[in-house]
Amino acid sequence: MHTLDDNLFLKENVVAIGWNEIGDLSKIAPDRGAFKKKYTETYPDAKKMGIATSAGMLYRFAHEVQIGDYIVFPSKINREINIGTVESDYIYEPDTESYVQQRKVKWLKHLPRTAFSQGALYEIGSAMSFFSVRNYADEFLAALDKNFKVTVSADTADDETVAATADEIIENTRDYILKELSRNLKGYDLEEFVADLLSAMGYRTTISPHGGDSGIDITAYKDELPPRILVQVKSQDGDIKETTIQSLKGAMREGDYGLFVTLSNYTKKAQKYLDNTPIIRGINGKELVDLILKYYDSLSEKYRKMIPLKMVYIPVKSCE
Repeated sequence: MHTLDDNLFLKENVVAIGWNEIGDLSKIAPDRGAFKKKYTETYPDAKKMGIATSAGMLYRFAHEVQIGDYIVFPSKINREINIGTVESDYIYEPDTESYVQQRKVKWLKHLPRTAFSQGALYEIGSAMSFFSVRNYADEFLAALDKNFKVTVSADTADDETVAATADEIIENTRDYILKELSRNLKGYDLEEFVADLLSAMGYRTTISPHGGDSGIDITAYKDELPPRILVQVKSQDGDIKETTIQSLKGAMREGDYGLFVTLSNYTKKAQKYLDNTPIIRGINGKELVDLILKYYDSLSEKYRKMIPLKMVYIPVKSCE
C-alpha cells in the first residue's frame, strides 16, 4: 500500500485508502458493479479507465482483504519497507483528518530498502495506492523469517534483478509515450508532430496543405540543397500495407528520398518492399519513440508538455 500520510500508518497501526467523498464503503452492495456505479455518481468527471481501477481498489480493500493478509508498505519519511498483517475488518472513520477508509494492522518488521532486490523495490513502487505483490511476494515473506539478516552489499553485481528492472522501466516509458501519441495525435495532428520532430533533428520542413498533398504530408530538406525528402504519416491502428507505401513511391521524383512514419508497424509484405526499396525509410512506433527520446529536449514546448518526461539515471547491470 502507498499513502500520503506515513505517520497515520506507522503511529496509529492502520492501513487506509483514500476517496473520502465516497463515504462508508460498507453501505455499498458488495459487488464491483455497485462500486463502479457509486464511484461514477461521486466523481462524475472521472475517466472511464480510472473509474474501473479506483472502484476496484475500493472494493478489494473493503471486501477481498482478509484478516491475516500481509501488507507491504514503503514509507517515504524514513525510506523503510514496513511489513505487517491485517488485524481487522473494514472500518469507516468519518472523523479522521485524512483517510476514512481503514483497517487495523500489526507491523511485524521495519526494514531498510537496501535489504531487498531492485526488482522487488520496483514492483512495490507502483503508482497505484493498493495492489497485489505478485512477482516478489516470496522475497518480502522471507524477510519475516526470524533468521533473516539485513545485508547490504556495495556491489550490485549479485542482484540479478537490476538489468530486468532497468529494462522494465525503459519499456514502460516507451509504452507511455506511444499511448500518449495515439491518444492525442490523430491525422493532421500527428503530421505536425512529426514535422516538429524532424525540425528537432535538424531538418527544414514544410507541411503540405490539408487535402491537397497527393499523398505527401511533409517535405523536408537537410539544408537548402537536394535531396528532397517526402514524408507520409499514418496514425491508423492497423499495420501498414505494401500498397500504401507504393503510393508514396509513386509521388516521388528522381532524386527524392521517402520517409514513411506510423505509430503501428508494417505487414511482412510492406517490410519486404521497404527492404528492397532503400530510397524509402520506414519508421514504426517503436523507432519513432526511440527518436523522441533521443531528441526530446529539442522538441517544441507544446509536445514536451503533452509527453512530460524527466531525465533520470537508472541502475543497469555492470559490464565486465
